[in-house]
Amino acid sequence: MPTLKKKVEFFGGGIHLGVPVKLVVKPSKKIGIFFRRTDIVGSKSILARYDNVGDTKMRNTTVGNLGGAHVKTIEHLMAALFIAGVDSANIEIAGPETPILDGSAMEFLNAFIAAGVTGGKYKRIIVRRPVVVTARDAMRQVPFFTRMKIYLMNFISGRKLDGFVKLAPCDNDSLNINATLVYKEKIIGKQSFSYSYDGTKKSCRDFLKNIARARTFGKYSEWEYLKAHGMGRGATEKNVIALNNNGDGTLNKVYWPDEFVRHKIIDAIGDMFTSGGFVVGNLESYKGSHAMNNMVLRKLFSCPDNYDIVE
Repeated sequence: MPTLKKKVEFFGGGIHLGVPVKLVVKPSKKIGIFFRRTDIVGSKSILARYDNVGDTKMRNTTVGNLGGAHVKTIEHLMAALFIAGVDSANIEIAGPETPILDGSAMEFLNAFIAAGVTGGKYKRIIVRRPVVVTARDAMRQVPFFTRMKIYLMNFISGRKLDGFVKLAPCDNDSLNINATLVYKEKIIGKQSFSYSYDGTKKSCRDFLKNIARARTFGKYSEWEYLKAHGMGRGATEKNVIALNNNGDGTLNKVYWPDEFVRHKIIDAIGDMFTSGGFVVGNLESYKGSHAMNNMVLRKLFSCPDNYDIVE
């Protein structure tokens, strides 16, 4: 049960609600990542696991009861815990959404590395048979009228509903991720990036050097709409790559021309860690989403023949 040697504290606003919250990640002797809402009297622990994910709308992953205690936008924090080697933690949070910090996983990960990790190794979840989820599969989970609206918007924009997320067996002891984005905006276009994590210090250094700083992104023109609907209120040019209205540039500096797809690697790792362990396999994400990431885990665990667990 690898866990932190000491507690780590963070403070900041969430990207959607914008409300400043204190988040404390504490060592734990119980396997699993557990959240607890300290702002709700009598709140019970919320397990950050795929079958406890209540929502994946608005480009984030939420765990818990949407009608009660829940925590939004856990994916960057989960990715940092995974890369740091932590699979046991008690997380106290005084609000419904994790701090967005700089929009990446870097601040979380640096703090966990500085705190130090002690304990054993990850439980490994070995993918034995391929499982695939498509964008159309995910769309079937959306309410009918919302689905029709999305279909119409895609038809007008020419955007194809051909995305998928696939988990398949691999020939090494790693989580090998290949992600591809396809956007009509010229500044993004089609981008691909690959990364492999095998639990070594080298793979952690590779993540720190090439992925950890990659931030979430969105169109500047979308901000006012989102804020008017109670979302994106914590988004600023300090934590989001803001695309201009023409889609051919950004309002703030990017670290890499393909920073957009590198951020998708962070999201994928964070979502895969809700498996409850180290998924060993090849993950291919083509125009993927949090919804498809969650669905592919549910499909993986739906049949015991799909996987083996090595403690």
